[in-house]
Amino acid sequence: MENKENHVTPTEWHLMECLWEIGPCTGREAVEYLTRHVGWSRSTTLTLLRRMTEKGFVRCEDQQGLKTYWAALHREDAVRQETDSFLNRVYHGSLSQMLVALTKKTPLSRQEINELYAILKNAEEGQHHD
Repeated sequence: MENKENHVTPTEWHLMECLWEIGPCTGREAVEYLTRHVGWSRSTTLTLLRRMTEKGFVRCEDQQGLKTYWAALHREDAVRQETDSFLNRVYHGSLSQMLVALTKKTPLSRQEINELYAILKNAEEGQHHD
């Protein structure tokens, strides 16, 4: 992705989800998907495709007179970027504060607790190898 300073806005997530789900598609296919899933008009979808291409989140190629669009940003990278932004903005970068807030609101299942223990154990072991 060319422009790492930008982030995907909540509105742009809809378009990115479309591209991540159906892969490379024409503008018409994106319009049909987003009309069905979000209720957007053709002009809204095409405008957003153009803007996101300019931002570097979407790639566009003209193939036999049809423009084909695909995500230039991998879903995992976008999720990581948004998570980092949220963590820094809301919890001043403190993962432990975020976990405390989340676990106070929603009880963890035994499986989730075990997964967290495994993550913490791996993190601890990783520090010993540095």
